[in-house]
Amino acid sequence: MNMLNRIIPTLILLLSLLTAGSALALDVGGAAPDFTLKSRSGENIKLSELRGEVVMVNFWASWCAPCRQEMPLLEELHERYSDLGFTLLGVNVEEDSSAALDMLKEIPVTFPVLFDDRNTVSKLYNVIAMPTTVILDRDGTVRYVHKGFLPGYEDKYRQQIKELIRE
Repeated sequence: MNMLNRIIPTLILLLSLLTAGSALALDVGGAAPDFTLKSRSGENIKLSELRGEVVMVNFWASWCAPCRQEMPLLEELHERYSDLGFTLLGVNVEEDSSAALDMLKEIPVTFPVLFDDRNTVSKLYNVIAMPTTVILDRDGTVRYVHKGFLPGYEDKYRQQIKELIRE
């Protein structure tokens, strides 16, 4: 009985967090929250300045195995569609960016990598899974949200990017 008394409050807390998290969920069809973050090149990038582009925002961490698996595939999307009005932003969510920078030496990418070391942007976007990918249309409207990554997701990304570029 004593163990049950400890488990029940924990379950109640978890359920309330899950409920609160869904209330904060990013609305597909709603405006993407604006943000400004510093990139690894040292410049500030503001999301709203990318209006007119189809934008993919990918939240990732160096300790995340699916993020590492996905990174080269994201680079391919960047290379393939960047001349067609597509911008990919990689947003690292770690407090200390040194592990992210080390990972980028192992898995080099040319798309902008931004650092959300205080998790202010990941909280705005209610990031609860790694990686989380948000695809915005040219007006800055959230059109697709993907939580996690499995092989084959890149095909969905490609299809959705092409659809939004054509609009």
